[in-house]
Amino acid sequence: MLGQLGLLLTFQLVGEFVVTSLAIPFPGPLCGMALLLGYLCLRGGPSDKLFAVGSKLVDNLGLLFVPAGTAIVAYGALLARDGVAIIVALFVSTLAAIFISGIVADKVAAGRARIGEGHDRHL
Repeated sequence: MLGQLGLLLTFQLVGEFVVTSLAIPFPGPLCGMALLLGYLCLRGGPSDKLFAVGSKLVDNLGLLFVPAGTAIVAYGALLARDGVAIIVALFVSTLAAIFISGIVADKVAAGRARIGEGHDRHL
């Protein structure tokens, strides 16, 4: 379990390193997640141990919202001044992410269906 957690943290560290060394205005942990996704695609998915560690992290995801709640209290003046703009930006970006994710999932599903049809013909 510790080794699998180390693997996840290594991908985060590599993402931070890539972003910092290339001076890319992109979150390092998100770059690490993209690298992890590529790694998992090449391997054919997560191992059982990695799946178990990931599940434990997701089960305890609520703990990560404590700093966000603290930030709301700490930045009350900012929220009072720009709260509407922040809420609109969050709402629009969430809708855009859901919309784009749906399009990508649809394209991937259609591509897999086409690959499956082509595979059936050659058998």
